[in-house]
Amino acid sequence: MSDRHPDHYVAPVDETQPGAVDQVKLSARKSNMWLDAWRDLRKRPLFYVALVLALLVTVVALFPSWFTPLDPNAPGACLLADSNGAPVDGHPLGFTRQGCDVYSRIIYGASTSLTVGLLVVAITGAIGIPMGAIAGFYGGWVDSFLSRVGDIFFSIPYFLAAVVVMSVMSEYRNPLVISFAIGGFAWASLARIVRAEVLRNKNLEYVMASEAIGRSRGSTLLKHVLPNSMGPVIVTLTLSLGAAITAEATLSLLGIGLNGYMSWGNEIAQAQQTLRTNPSALFWPSLALTLTVLAFTFLGELIRDALDPKARARR
Repeated sequence: MSDRHPDHYVAPVDETQPGAVDQVKLSARKSNMWLDAWRDLRKRPLFYVALVLALLVTVVALFPSWFTPLDPNAPGACLLADSNGAPVDGHPLGFTRQGCDVYSRIIYGASTSLTVGLLVVAITGAIGIPMGAIAGFYGGWVDSFLSRVGDIFFSIPYFLAAVVVMSVMSEYRNPLVISFAIGGFAWASLARIVRAEVLRNKNLEYVMASEAIGRSRGSTLLKHVLPNSMGPVIVTLTLSLGAAITAEATLSLLGIGLNGYMSWGNEIAQAQQTLRTNPSALFWPSLALTLTVLAFTFLGELIRDALDPKARARR
């Protein structure tokens, strides 16, 4: 009679290692999006060059008296006897057509140019981030309405709009007005980026878990979805800072920028009249503007590559 219950082999207890089967090996090193980005950035020399330039411009704008003992706004700071003068002791970059020290005006002009850039970034973020986040997270008619509003502003070139606004408000040309003229029409592209990121994140597991424990949708958006969507936003705002500084300089060059304010754009506009006789008065503020814009542009590009896993894998 055949055995209907054949013997089964059972491994000895001492050969079995509970917990060793299908064990996932995890690295002891902490890792998240920002830590991975920082580990990538600190290996790139260009990041340190751009960061040092950006910090230097910021310190110069905040504390111009640290870098020059001359106050270009003081009475008697400009002497016609020094008109288009060459560099001398205490005036390393020479003089303008009005006899003003080029170096001190560049130092003090950094404050106005950087202030306009930061105000434009603040205005762009204050409008674009809420518009994009609400449109992407709530969807439906809210998304349709806010997206159509964004499309209207997106169809208007912000520089052309700034030209019109500054021409109309010629009596109120100051850093705040020019910042609203630029940032008030430049937020639509940022809103699109925020909307796309929120749409990508709002259906992930942590959002469902947040709503499952009773957190409201608005709280979930503010506490979870929006912070995890800020990577591309920071990159865009960093790039926008350099673009805003360039826009202010261009408006000043066209004669519809800041009246009575010392900025790199105004210095370039005034120096173009003496391009043949005194090119250095045009060269130095242009160099300061170029290096500053390049610094913030490189920072934005490097941060974007560092936050992109595919870009990190290609290097």
